[in-house]
Amino acid sequence: MENGTFVGDILILERLNVTSQSFIPAFILLLLIYIFILMSNIGLVVLIFQSKSLQQPMYLLVCNMSINDVFGATVIIPHVLRDLLISDSERYIHYIDCAVQAFGVHLYIGASHTVLMIMAFDRYMAICNPLRYAAIMTNRMVVLLSVAAWGTIFVLVAILVGLSIRLSRCRTVIFNPFCDNPSLFKLSCESILINNIYGLGYTAVVLGSSLSSVTLTYLRIAMVCLSSKNKALNSKALQTCSTHLVVYVIQVVSGLLIIILHRFPLLDDLRKAAKVASVLGHVVLPALNPVIYGLQNKEIRQMIKTLFHNNKVT
Repeated sequence: MENGTFVGDILILERLNVTSQSFIPAFILLLLIYIFILMSNIGLVVLIFQSKSLQQPMYLLVCNMSINDVFGATVIIPHVLRDLLISDSERYIHYIDCAVQAFGVHLYIGASHTVLMIMAFDRYMAICNPLRYAAIMTNRMVVLLSVAAWGTIFVLVAILVGLSIRLSRCRTVIFNPFCDNPSLFKLSCESILINNIYGLGYTAVVLGSSLSSVTLTYLRIAMVCLSSKNKALNSKALQTCSTHLVVYVIQVVSGLLIIILHRFPLLDDLRKAAKVASVLGHVVLPALNPVIYGLQNKEIRQMIKTLFHNNKVT
């Protein structure tokens, strides 16, 4: 089987190591978090689109993030919930479903980086070039940047997963709680040199451009704040940029843990920690983002208070 070509379409996914005593609390907690992710992110998008005062570049980018978070959580969490309910020792998935999930996982991660890059540029223009901000960061510009960010990642990920789908398969076990691109090409006994080269190039381009742009942007913002004696400017920069950096650091750490999951298959303890952390990366960020970008924003908090007040009156 290892040296031949396997033509079956049913794959075996690695299960999460949850004890019989803790699987019910884990299922309930994860389900509640998933419901919170859906309600908070969708509610935030609806609130922004219903309020004309919130239809500004910064808030449209928040909508981008919320839509991506709902997509990313939906790609992973329902499968994990199903895994917790299944009592069998093995968990099965159809190859086509696995490929679709792998595409969704990488699209979510890639879009998270590109959207955060646009948000960093938006903060740079707002703080370092406030007089030119309104002229450059128009709603049309945000739409163009968003289409470019999503479109570029869509094409890159389609090539990434397409290179893995073209391979014949001789294995059926995926040593991961969910499907991603490395899981797909590891099913093959053919040469995966092209996959490794493109995968490393893709990671270097996305992560490298993300790290460099965010680092340079915030170094420039820090220099402006240090040279400025405007306390209001410094306070605004600290409030908006610190939350953005927290989200970005969590995003990068989650991505590195997924890489560790595949690069060190023999280190069992490290793999267990990385496996859990890689799942949490698709849970924590979608739950944190609406809190960080929504409730900490004065305009959005005020709008939520106004809505609740109007509902009470009616």
